[in-house]
Amino acid sequence: MVSTLPVSLEDIRAAARRIAGRVIGTPMVQSFSLGELAGVPVHLKLEHHQTTGSFKLRGATNAVLSLSPAERSRGVVAASTGNHGRALAYAAKAEGAVATICMSRLVPDNKVSESRRLGADVRIVGGSQDEAQQEVERLVREEGLVMVPPFDHPDVVAGQGTLGLEIIDILPEAAIVLVPLSGGGLAAGVAAAVKGISPTTKVIGLTMEKGAAMKASLDAGRPVQVEEVSSLADSLGGGIGLDNRVTFAMCRELLDDVILLTEVEIAVGMRHAYACERQIVEGAGAVGIAALLAGKIVGNGPIVAILSGANVDMEQHRRVINGKAALCGEERP
Repeated sequence: MVSTLPVSLEDIRAAARRIAGRVIGTPMVQSFSLGELAGVPVHLKLEHHQTTGSFKLRGATNAVLSLSPAERSRGVVAASTGNHGRALAYAAKAEGAVATICMSRLVPDNKVSESRRLGADVRIVGGSQDEAQQEVERLVREEGLVMVPPFDHPDVVAGQGTLGLEIIDILPEAAIVLVPLSGGGLAAGVAAAVKGISPTTKVIGLTMEKGAAMKASLDAGRPVQVEEVSSLADSLGGGIGLDNRVTFAMCRELLDDVILLTEVEIAVGMRHAYACERQIVEGAGAVGIAALLAGKIVGNGPIVAILSGANVDMEQHRRVINGKAALCGEERP
């Protein structure tokens, strides 16, 4: 099944060899508090410890290294909700290339400033990811830059899939893997890797309740546009592209379920991560914990939740931590 899709297990293994030494293998730890709640062992994949603070470095690095020297010399460009921009800026700089990152006004200031710090030319365009993407396409067309999409590209998906290889290598008996879901690059790659090795392991996508483009597209049976709204899980915002070529088909084929989370549930997940797991994660990185706390995941074997990113605005994090969302051991909403 996996071999007929745009990205295969062998593509992901090749990506792992390509990015070795440039991307760290992140640790996985057991959460006893979540395991007690779920009734089965729960493990947290600490991908927010990645060099640039999120999983995006895997895909960006694989994509940049897959370009020819001539292509890299032209400069790379992408639209981003923040984490891909930061990762692409880092990966491009490491290979002597220049990155241009287009972001909407919804992207938090900390993610904008960090991309600039890493040497990227950051352009703020419009009020949505789709509008930022229009600027990317103009730069490709008029200035000859090479586009490295945030998710809908085989090299990007293969790079993200290396995270799935690590999970199964550490915990081959995993019954469920919980993956943050936005454009589907991480979910598609992880699912292809996990199911390519362990077909019976379930892979479940998790996203916010409002503006969930992949969920709406899967329900419709085709890529559709949704209104982009502000969320604690800002990294999960944006569309999947009406001409999506890779991730929609892979998510449709490989994901066992997609679960939606409210803003309150996401806040509870962030608070639990901080108070009980001693981990600072952004909203998108907390959705696996949030789903477990909300009782939305039922498993009969070990569960792995990917903590995908730590690039949270610290003032926002302070407001969440000091808010009214329940902590571990308290009554949940």
